[in-house]
Amino acid sequence: MSRLSDVPAPPAFGPTVACLAGAQLIAWAALYYTFSAFVLPMHDTFGWSKPSIMGAFTLGLAVWGAASYGAGALIDRGLGRRVMAGGTAIAGLGFLLWSVVESLPVLYLAWALLGAAMAMTLYEPAFSVVTRRFPTRYGSAITWLTLVGGFASTVSFPVTLWLIGAFGWRVALAVVGGLLLFVATPLNAWALHGTDPPRPARSADAADDATLHEALRHKAFWLLAATFMLYSIVSATFWAHVLPAFASKGTPEAQALAVLMWVGPAQVVGRVVFMLAGRRWSARVLGLAVFAAMPLSLLIFALAHSLWALLLFAVMFGAANGLITIVRGHVVPTYFGHAHVGRISGLLSVLSLVPRAVGPLVGAWVLLVVPGYRELLLMLAAMVGLAWIAFAMAGDPARR
Repeated sequence: MSRLSDVPAPPAFGPTVACLAGAQLIAWAALYYTFSAFVLPMHDTFGWSKPSIMGAFTLGLAVWGAASYGAGALIDRGLGRRVMAGGTAIAGLGFLLWSVVESLPVLYLAWALLGAAMAMTLYEPAFSVVTRRFPTRYGSAITWLTLVGGFASTVSFPVTLWLIGAFGWRVALAVVGGLLLFVATPLNAWALHGTDPPRPARSADAADDATLHEALRHKAFWLLAATFMLYSIVSATFWAHVLPAFASKGTPEAQALAVLMWVGPAQVVGRVVFMLAGRRWSARVLGLAVFAAMPLSLLIFALAHSLWALLLFAVMFGAANGLITIVRGHVVPTYFGHAHVGRISGLLSVLSLVPRAVGPLVGAWVLLVVPGYRELLLMLAAMVGLAWIAFAMAGDPARR
């Protein structure tokens, strides 16, 4: 019997996507949304300034961006299982390290690990893996991954605050680390067992198989990079400052939490609508629509005070935010093909996520020179408007 016959066959489409989606839910809830819940407890425990604590998250975002190209290149080499399972294991260890911090340098070290884990586990590497494994069904896979992952913000805030209130912030962090190590890591490892398919042969249509260097010579690549850079900066700044922004309106914490809990379901509803009725929409048409809705939602949040207006913001922002993720997953194979999706997507992530890292701190600096959060939110709305312009200028995917 040959060695090849001993290699287990990879799981089918459904089980693979289901396991990856469950791991995405845990990873996004832990790595992206929990940080703000621990800022005040750490401030109360150690007396560290909020900018000093926020710097750890900024470092994590910077490492996320810097490591994204390397993660994509490894996926292109057929190492998707090692990247994603290893990334969730590193995330679990990072949370366990965070749970025992006694100094700022150790907190920053923990977030350097968590930043590397982000690059290895969150949507971009998952999109690249399913695009390689299921080249004719990657669109459905991306939709399902984002559909389940859309519940991350809804789950993260109440669960994290409950854990902190019931057991303290250190135990809460240890519990999150355990979920990453003993639930998310096995899910990724099982979903991606077996061998990755070989890199597709170069097709006769060059546009369907662009190399990284060919993509870099196309203006669409740089316009898409500008689009997602602006969006990423806005997203990171918004989520880092969202609770203080509510407080500046005089909104009680319980009411703010109730509003934010609608963002996740709205993301899911938007993705379900796309899955049921939007399959014929191109990535370009969908992108133009959602990049127009995003600044409008931020404008509503900036000016709103009533609960109904804030709920309208949450629904519109959530739906747009959820669909932007689907657009992000489709643009690389749509514009540049499948063969080098890991490298091209990874470089796009570097160009968008490294600047994103400074968003929360720049937002804090801006608040020193503007009257308040309303003006900051108006600036964020304007930046997403610029993202819409860049996306429109990228044009239809050209077949050269």
